Amino acid sequence: MLQITYISTARPELPADAIDQILAASRRNNHADGITGLLLYDGHRFLQALEGEPQRVRRAFERIAADPRHRAVVTLGSYEVTARSFGDWSMASQRVGIASGDTVTELVDSLTEEVADLNMQALFRSFARLRQAA
Repeated sequence: MLQITYISTARPELPADAIDQILAASRRNNHADGITGLLLYDGHRFLQALEGEPQRVRRAFERIAADPRHRAVVTLGSYEVTARSFGDWSMASQRVGIASGDTVTELVDSLTEEVADLNMQALFRSFARLRQAA
């Protein structure tokens, strides 16, 4: 199984409803392809992990990287893994900053509680906390 994690920057002109469209398409496509993962959006950046059958994950990532709604896509990791970190979620998500204060960090902490890879867990938890610190 392949797990790819990336970060990217949303285009400034990204409409507010685009996030809901991205999430709906991600859930639909990922479910069909057997891909699981987590997507966080802080109003400026996306942080996402995808995992599943290697060819399908690569194809999904290529589609995502070519999406004009974001830029500066940087792969943070691409690893062969033996087990899924994100259970059976076709795409769990959270918009960091919609909820305030501890609500966001508690939610992301809860979403990542079962993630066995402590580096992956720390990556998503840190991303959620960065917006609070700003």
